Amino acid sequence: MPIFEFMCERCNNVFEELVLPYEAEPDSCPRCGEKSIRKLWRGSVGLVFKGSGFYVTDYAKNKKRENREKEESKGKKEGNNSCCSTCSCSI
Repeated sequence: MPIFEFMCERCNNVFEELVLPYEAEPDSCPRCGEKSIRKLWRGSVGLVFKGSGFYVTDYAKNKKRENREKEESKGKKEGNNSCCSTCSCSI
């Protein structure tokens, strides 16, 4: 989303506005109504990925799954033929 920061030159109020490409930028300060505002340019833009479909939630290594797989492989190496560490069935 194109959210920009603006500053009023009269009261030094800094405010954010969502400005879409087909919309005009704000022309006055929401606090004092002054027409003299300017767009602030920051060094970098913060980018946060939320929801499913991103590396952190979908492709990152799952610690619980890794630990379970380690336990299963360790049990097989030791000759344990049970399906898990809690029961005594044989596979």
